[in-house]
Amino acid sequence: MTKRWHGMIGGLLLGVSWLLNWLLPGPRTHVLFFPLWLGYILVVDALVLRRTGSSPLTRSPRDFAMLFVISVPVWWLFEAINWRTGNWRYLGRELFSDLEYGFFASLGFSTVMPAVFVTAELVGSLGWLGRFAHGPRVPVTSRVCAGLFLAGCAMLSLLLVLPRYFYPFMWISVLCLVEPLNVWLGKRSILTRLQHGDWRPVTALGTGALTCGFFWEMWNYFSYPKWVYHLPGVGFWPLFEMPFLGYLGYLPFGLELYVLAHLVWRRAPELWI
Repeated sequence: MTKRWHGMIGGLLLGVSWLLNWLLPGPRTHVLFFPLWLGYILVVDALVLRRTGSSPLTRSPRDFAMLFVISVPVWWLFEAINWRTGNWRYLGRELFSDLEYGFFASLGFSTVMPAVFVTAELVGSLGWLGRFAHGPRVPVTSRVCAGLFLAGCAMLSLLLVLPRYFYPFMWISVLCLVEPLNVWLGKRSILTRLQHGDWRPVTALGTGALTCGFFWEMWNYFSYPKWVYHLPGVGFWPLFEMPFLGYLGYLPFGLELYVLAHLVWRRAPELWI
């Protein structure tokens, strides 16, 4: 796929799906969410290719396609936690049978990981990220890993027992639990970069997820079906459906996706940052 067609196909999908999703009456987003985000992914991947000469899709189309597959169970994990916390719900869910809902939801969830990773690589191509290449070093010791794992266990326990007060731990507890597992199992981990003071992956993943978060919330605003939030204590200053402070959860979310991808799939693509 050439650079020209790469970006053009994505731009066409993105533009048409965006217009239809915001202009058509009645339920439509369950059909348009996937092509909308596939278009976004192709456009951003083409930008990465243009800037760097390489991109996640062109390096290995098969591995990039697999990101769509493993993204599905990864996001269902967060849906499972949300059954306890009740932080978001879907308007229009009642229009679908359980089988239909599971299919369309999974199709939409499949775009989460590719979108965040390709956006992180675009961030990684920007010159300002270089200033994070030489930061504080984090020693990767058994004590550090054990401390992170125990902290993750404590946060997840508090989250499940008292979700009204500790629901923000959803976006950090999984990271603290899984990252030590990756170290112990010899898989790629964020800590292996931090031990050399390289904070670029952390910055790129956080910025990439926050960027995707903005587009998720913006495109969701005029969608139907759509999601809405219930975030005790921070439900003010909304930017679209999401309260302003709620966007902070996207920063660690990018890191959680990275560590989960490498936990469940040894060949998960590495970020070229």
